[in-house]
Amino acid sequence: MTTDPTTIHLAGDSTVAPGPLDGSGVIGWGGVLHEFVTRPVANRAFGGATTATFLETGRWAETLAAIRPGDDVVIQFGHNDQKDPELAADRGYTDNLTRFVTDVRDRGGRPILGTSVERCLFTDDGELRVSHGPYPRAVRRLGRALDVPVIDLTAFTRWLYPWLGPERCRELFPHPHPENGNPDTTHFGLAGARAVAGFVAQQLRALDGLDDDHLPLGYWGMVP
Repeated sequence: MTTDPTTIHLAGDSTVAPGPLDGSGVIGWGGVLHEFVTRPVANRAFGGATTATFLETGRWAETLAAIRPGDDVVIQFGHNDQKDPELAADRGYTDNLTRFVTDVRDRGGRPILGTSVERCLFTDDGELRVSHGPYPRAVRRLGRALDVPVIDLTAFTRWLYPWLGPERCRELFPHPHPENGNPDTTHFGLAGARAVAGFVAQQLRALDGLDDDHLPLGYWGMVP
């Protein structure tokens, strides 16, 4: 008799949320994570979410109710929290993330924190702007304090976007902003979502140690 596979639950904002898979609109990296993992993905992220509204709307309660022992819960907020004075990085934001971690552990799951993906905003000199201030630092500090794994999507995207350059980076954000028609520098198209989801999937593999028992290349042709 086989057991059901564990589930990867996602809690976050629009940069994580589901979207159209035909390329017709914006989509978060969580919307394509299933393409890179073999376990089921339950994505309850939604546009405009903060750590507070995720609680207020009942999405967090839904997440907790679905968690089974051994499940992973990847938690990534910050884009909208920074707009609310009550959710300052080292106060309300950290307090809510701490609650999330405790709740997941109480259910037998593994909490995993994610720093915010960067916005595709370059200066006239071609430098990538910093758009989340102290929020990524707050996540890193909390991860150390609570011994929680952190997937540093801020660091990853701050490497990825300059490596691509301003013009190619725009290919990850191909859709106009729905409110003003200007280029959208926050929400991914399929290519951007897949780039980040692939990184998240590799980080999950590393956390699970799935590649740790392979023989190193130096053993090729040799008897260990």
